[in-house]
Amino acid sequence: MNNTDLSTRSRAALPGGVSHELRYRTPHPVFIDHAKGAEKWDVEGRRYIDFKMGSASQMLGHCHPAIVEAIQKQAERSVFSADCHAAEATWAEWVNHLYPSAERTRFTASGTEATMLALRLGRAWSGKDHVLRIDGHFHGWHDHALKGAMPGSDRASSLGIPDAVNDLIHVCSPDPQAMEAILQDARIGTVIVEASGANYGCVPLATENLRALHDVARAAGVVLIFDEIITGFRWSPGGRQARDGIVPDLTTLAKTVTGGLPGGAVCGRAEIMDLMNNETQREGLAPAVSHKGTFNGSPLVAAAACAAMPLLATGEAQAQADAMATRMRDGMNKTLHDLGVVGLAYGESSIFHLYFGRTSLDGLSAAQIRSLPKPQVKAYRDGMLEHGVDLMAYTSGLTSAAHTPDLIDEALDGFCATLTAMIHDGVLS
Repeated sequence: MNNTDLSTRSRAALPGGVSHELRYRTPHPVFIDHAKGAEKWDVEGRRYIDFKMGSASQMLGHCHPAIVEAIQKQAERSVFSADCHAAEATWAEWVNHLYPSAERTRFTASGTEATMLALRLGRAWSGKDHVLRIDGHFHGWHDHALKGAMPGSDRASSLGIPDAVNDLIHVCSPDPQAMEAILQDARIGTVIVEASGANYGCVPLATENLRALHDVARAAGVVLIFDEIITGFRWSPGGRQARDGIVPDLTTLAKTVTGGLPGGAVCGRAEIMDLMNNETQREGLAPAVSHKGTFNGSPLVAAAACAAMPLLATGEAQAQADAMATRMRDGMNKTLHDLGVVGLAYGESSIFHLYFGRTSLDGLSAAQIRSLPKPQVKAYRDGMLEHGVDLMAYTSGLTSAAHTPDLIDEALDGFCATLTAMIHDGVLS
């Protein structure tokens, strides 16, 4: 069966034919059959260099032998029994060892659930219902995360969210003075920040700026949450907080923390995390903060995570991915220059972003950075895919420990061909 036939079949069974709105593509999505390392193949046998890497979850590469072996061995013992098991303790010990903020860790079934739990903990600890978030930062798809997710808009990016929920969420720019002013509102007890800057660094957040936001939150006495769902185990084994020495009260993790399987985690200060301890009572409730979830810390996920932790802890995987992303960014900028296209490839760690029309992002807001013309973005993404290069979202991609110089150079050939076609078609000038 080919991609077109599968799309027709899927549209009859699934809303829009997809299980995630970002997988929707016109005229149809690509249906992947198998993947290995930094490559994947669709149902028609076509190969792609992968810069999506499971939405940033496959830091070690697709089907890493240690991960596959751990899952297979665990599946022979117990797929799931809804009980405690040794691997979840081992896994939590790794997280607590690597993350400066982590004195206790609780596992969840997804990254969205992690931010949802972290906000509940922040509200419970502070005793205040209102939350401050940064314009354009992404924290999952639950009701309390969508107001402010669209850069430059206070409107939630979905219908079905009550005004009563949206009224509890405040939005500010990533400016310390703006945050300080809004935190004069005594109703706010929690601040959540995407540690990379909006959309895994598409809107960069400089280290000195992140530190200043941290200091403002500290001075205000609010609970500070770092969303490290993508930066975690990627910017360094201990995320951005370990790399830059900026420590929040709570941290949300997902994607790489599980070894690339479905799941997530919240870690942080023991006194806050222990609100979930069944022996901790507050206002007649024990535990004071309720957290359930059938598949939290499931044996299969924990087995994969425990296999990944020693490989991620050394920093070697991150160093390889960072070097390949640097090679990609440098090559993209050279191509832009050679073709006479005004634009900029940029990013931190193992991420690369592309912006057309300027060679610097100075003075641009999050809304401006995220508002390239849709036909331009589509032509770029479609062109790269046509040349066997699959990107993550918008104009960005990321590398893994499995990417090699040869793969990067092949992708850069596709980049050059894509831009050349865009110039020819009048999409770029």
